[in-house]
Amino acid sequence: MKKQGKKSLSIKLLTKSTVWDLQENDIFRMFESGYKDVEIRDSIRRYIDIIKTAFEMEEVVVDKPEVIKKYQARGYKVSAVKVDENTKKKFAMKKRPILRVTDLTYENIRHISAAKLIEVIDRNFGGGWESLSQSIRDIIESGFDISTTTLPADRLHKKGGLYEKKVADGFEVLEIPKGLWVEAIFAKVKPLIEKPRMKFEEEDEELDDEDDELLDNDNYDDDDDDDDDFDEDKLTEESYRTTFDENPEDLSLDDAEVADDEEF
Repeated sequence: MKKQGKKSLSIKLLTKSTVWDLQENDIFRMFESGYKDVEIRDSIRRYIDIIKTAFEMEEVVVDKPEVIKKYQARGYKVSAVKVDENTKKKFAMKKRPILRVTDLTYENIRHISAAKLIEVIDRNFGGGWESLSQSIRDIIESGFDISTTTLPADRLHKKGGLYEKKVADGFEVLEIPKGLWVEAIFAKVKPLIEKPRMKFEEEDEELDDEDDELLDNDNYDDDDDDDDDFDEDKLTEESYRTTFDENPEDLSLDDAEVADDEEF
């Protein structure tokens, strides 16, 4: 999937994934350029909810210099945003940091580097890769190729070994000491694979066109089906095949049953 440029990204196209590509000033510009759009104004609450998945965002109710400085000291960027022709509001905004593994989501996992992932894992670690919850591992593996190995410390960096090959292949490595052994976690960003577009509708249309051509074809002859018509004159004894191979004379019927049938 190709990332859309920041300049061309409209607030109406924001998703919980693409919003992670942006910075605070990008959001302010999008609000400023979109306030004239009635659809945006009517749905502003929904867009703010999307933005808040990646940004801490607060309206500055008390617009005083000392209040602004407090926001800025906490890492917020503050800017006035035009919400309609006559009204401006000030917002304080800060990109949500990804510091712990619990900050990782399916939406933001592809917006960090392998080095950043290793940093996050290292900050939260204890027992190794398996100590992470399955849900966190699933999120990580949706965006990264992960492999692990546990070896004696003196063998981990053996020349020509797995460690050396992984690093040469572009993997970032986190080493976790475990007594005389070391667990190595290798991480590399998975390449984005563009899914093939489904063309079932186009193929169905082509098939319909082919069927129409067959029906309209001058060479189509209804008489060809006459051979399949049922012809009683051609029906012979040899045309029949019953499920009974026995000699009818060998079949015995109970006299009482025959009598009952005749009465019936």
